Amino acid sequence: MRTHSLRNRSALAVAGVLLAGAPTAYTALADDHSVAVPTRGKPYVETRLFFGTARPDGGPAVTDRQFTGFVDKEVTPDFPDGLTVQSGRGQWRDAHGTIEKERSYELILLYPESAAKGSDRKIEEIRRAYEKAFAQESVGRVDEHAQVDF
Repeated sequence: MRTHSLRNRSALAVAGVLLAGAPTAYTALADDHSVAVPTRGKPYVETRLFFGTARPDGGPAVTDRQFTGFVDKEVTPDFPDGLTVQSGRGQWRDAHGTIEKERSYELILLYPESAAKGSDRKIEEIRRAYEKAFAQESVGRVDEHAQVDF
């Protein structure tokens, strides 16, 4: 019986520590069953582009220097207010069904919703330019609505 009692006390102690670590969240949920999220910023679109570096023709992979040059020439003139580039590792099934594992880049652009139509055209031009310059089958694109505050 003593083992059972110690187990129960241990479980209660762990539960107490977990609840003590988040009293604010617990209180907010207990009051009205929802968590208030402050509304801040302005309506923007966040576009993420995914650029692979392996060349389907077997040529040398796109280098950091080549990608930076591409961003300077093709992206910055249309999005001079700012952007973010992150390095990554990704995989992609090519047109022949082969899974390609490669170094990649994620380019993140934020722009006001009011500029979405013009930005869409520019982004599509960027995608086509990269595909042409580096013999790529595709450049992935994800768009999301966001509230942005600088």
